[in-house]
Amino acid sequence: MRTGTRRHALRRPRALLLALSTVVAGILAGALVAPASAGKAPADARPVVAAAPAAFTHPGVLVSRPQLDFVKSRVQAGAQPWKGAWDQMAASRYAALSRVPKPRAVVECGSYSNPNHGCTDEREDAIAAYTTALAWYITGDSRYAKKSIELMDAWSAVIKDHTNSNAPLQTGWAGSSWPRAAEIIKYTYSGGWPNAGRFATMLRNVYLPEVAGGSHSNGNWELSMTEAAIGIAVFLEDRAAYDRAVAMFRGRVPAYIYLTSDGSLPKTAPGSGLDTRDEIVRYWQGQSSFTMNGISQETCRDLTHAGYGFSAISHIAETSRIQGQDLYPEIADRLRHALGLHAKYQLGVEPVPGSLCGGALKDGLGPITEVGYNALANRMGYGMTNTLRLTEQQRPAGSNNLFVAWETLTHANNPA
Repeated sequence: MRTGTRRHALRRPRALLLALSTVVAGILAGALVAPASAGKAPADARPVVAAAPAAFTHPGVLVSRPQLDFVKSRVQAGAQPWKGAWDQMAASRYAALSRVPKPRAVVECGSYSNPNHGCTDEREDAIAAYTTALAWYITGDSRYAKKSIELMDAWSAVIKDHTNSNAPLQTGWAGSSWPRAAEIIKYTYSGGWPNAGRFATMLRNVYLPEVAGGSHSNGNWELSMTEAAIGIAVFLEDRAAYDRAVAMFRGRVPAYIYLTSDGSLPKTAPGSGLDTRDEIVRYWQGQSSFTMNGISQETCRDLTHAGYGFSAISHIAETSRIQGQDLYPEIADRLRHALGLHAKYQLGVEPVPGSLCGGALKDGLGPITEVGYNALANRMGYGMTNTLRLTEQQRPAGSNNLFVAWETLTHANNPA
């Protein structure tokens, strides 16, 4: 599997990193705006301002209780596309009550998933925990809740670290799915979860330190890491971690999706070190013409990786909306143009112009459009004809086996 190529030359001490980042975030979050005479902030500074809610909403990572109630009612009524999406999920390997978790103390993931020591197992067990949590809520069958708990308990009892070059991305992917499952179980299942505290400790000590600092690899890395960070922050009710994640999001999205209003070159993420046109063009996979709204930093790599980034952006904004601080208005123009542009060329509505990636695009976005489309078109009223056509063509959207799962079921035309 193709992923980013940045490698860890040194493994940072995680407890120290988390402690230092918490101190820095607290200082920045409480600081008043400095006068101009104070001088410029460091080049890699990400302004951290209060973003977390005074009280967190639970369940509140990607899906809320009203959203879950809507899905449950639609499935029970046999309405489409939800019933078809439910049937797809229920028949998948992720919903199997016979599933046996495969935890490891150290998950080692190299570039292109080579080596793959526990990488697939971890990601898929996390998706399975989320899948069975959804199945519990929709059916009321406690066997699903117990399976979700079994999967989460197995990993929280064992895992200590992620290593090798893809450790940040792997942690981001698995760390995006775990909190979704945990939120549903902890706040809707009355049968008890004795090891919920141990699971929270796992998220705080193993996952959060790896993703909280971000990444200057390809943008889908940092966006997936940010998604994990914000979901973990909600489950832990950690306001400082939530604020840091939102600050990272606000710095990365404008550097991942281009708008013509940005000027002749895309924006760069704080601390990226991209100072010249040549550096920016190389980072944008050789794209040198910026005259089109919605181009992604990874469009010319392939649509699948761009889709990872768009999906994480949608997920982060969706969680923020549930938590009462809606980030969609801040990124709506970028996300709607990005989804529309890539949908148009994936559908073949128009030939790819020579000015975009030399006139050739690879692969497809994957099952990632439901969340963003529902928010931007159905809730906010944007016209998104091409995105709708692709979304309907791909229904029911399944899983990409990384961090996306069952979004026709959870978000198709969901008004909650």
